[in-house]
Amino acid sequence: MDGSIGILSAILWAPLLCAVPICLLPKAQLKAIQSIALLGSGISFVLAWWLLGSFAAGSGELQFAETVAWVPELGMTYRLAVDGLSLPMVLLTTLTTPACLIASLGMKEHMKAYFAWFMLLEFAVLGVFMAQDWFLFYMFWEITLVPMFFLIGVWGGERRGPASLSFFLYTLGGSVFMLLAIIAAYVNSPGHTFHFAALMQASSDWSTEFQIMVFAGFLLGVAVKIPAFPLHGWLPLAHVEAPVPVSMFLSAVLLKMGAYGLIRAGVLLPEGIEWFAPILFTGAMINITYGSLMSWRQTDLKAMVAFSSVSHMGFVLLGVSALTVTGFTGAVMQMVTHGIITAGLFLLVGVIYERAHTRDITEFSGLARNMPAYAVFMSLALLASMGLPGLAGFISEFHALIGAYERFGLYSIIASVGVLVTAAYTFRTIGRMFTGTFNPKWEHLTDINAREMIPAIALAALTVGIGIFPGPLLNLMKATLSISAEAFPLP
Repeated sequence: MDGSIGILSAILWAPLLCAVPICLLPKAQLKAIQSIALLGSGISFVLAWWLLGSFAAGSGELQFAETVAWVPELGMTYRLAVDGLSLPMVLLTTLTTPACLIASLGMKEHMKAYFAWFMLLEFAVLGVFMAQDWFLFYMFWEITLVPMFFLIGVWGGERRGPASLSFFLYTLGGSVFMLLAIIAAYVNSPGHTFHFAALMQASSDWSTEFQIMVFAGFLLGVAVKIPAFPLHGWLPLAHVEAPVPVSMFLSAVLLKMGAYGLIRAGVLLPEGIEWFAPILFTGAMINITYGSLMSWRQTDLKAMVAFSSVSHMGFVLLGVSALTVTGFTGAVMQMVTHGIITAGLFLLVGVIYERAHTRDITEFSGLARNMPAYAVFMSLALLASMGLPGLAGFISEFHALIGAYERFGLYSIIASVGVLVTAAYTFRTIGRMFTGTFNPKWEHLTDINAREMIPAIALAALTVGIGIFPGPLLNLMKATLSISAEAFPLP
């Protein structure tokens, strides 16, 4: 549908359009506000997953393209499309948002503003994954800062002020370098354009030194979002202080924006990312090891899951640093599977906190007695996060490790330290919370309810389904990632 508005715009704008009546309704009409928010995210969900049925998985080309002149004097275009890299991210976003909104139904304070901000957040993230114009990409990227700042700063915990400000300043600081990189690419392109494909063609004439410089700007911008060590400082605080549904979205979707941008920038600047590949590999090793060790130290269940995200996003960096089809496949698979698994983990952390008003792992024991369904869902999510074969996390980490071995050899074995530590704190947590002598203090705790069960079952089904049948997801991204990796021959 090149040259017109089509289904991608419908998916993109549905949440934002539903934010308008939410803002106009009286705050007392909470049920109507909740229903409209679910309607907006539901429309995007249905259309995105219907789109999957029409997507030609065997083609690595852009599909469902929409192009409308925006600011032609400056080469800016409203240009949307999806391929095997962006469509999985769109599907993940449209799946996660309704789950987060359902998890938000129990919240009561300032809910009119809360749901409006959430709709804006979904709109902006979808825009990042659909944009095929770097200026449009950057605009959506920056818009995400505003709703996240308020969602953490207004509805967060006791330290919500420092948490929201830290997130905002870290991300905004990194975005400045990304903007400079985009401007440099624009100025050095024939005809001055922001179009992804046109800039890729132009980059073949750019010097290695220029590509390295421009890629460095992109890297500083996206590394904050991934988050890559040492630019990860905002993440643990933001996760711990954010309300549970916001933590779900932050970990499941927002972190993937950084990894997505890294791959797009690498394809644009192949010589630049090749120069940085050893640095990305080193950063991946640090992320995997540091994140797992910090998770081992935590007694706060939410902080443990937050630091585990640092470790698991290290596998995304690891896959990207390989610059091979296998490595890219592992990176994108990890983006999807980590999103599903951590959304489930944060949802279940919220379930126990809502009942016990504590997240201290050492306070619990024998909970499987009066919370058997919760014990099953939580154990499944923790084992998937660990990378247990047969669950979603295994296939992605396995691809990333093979890709890294192809390029870096035995140095990639360092990642096994993180894998072993992750296994250790996973079994410690399961054993501590669900086995042993039941603590009578928690006699009043009730099992997971129907509202919580809906997203929990959906996320658990995907965790098992992708783990046992990864083929459909692998086929969805294979052609695009094969084309992306063609510019990077093994040394």
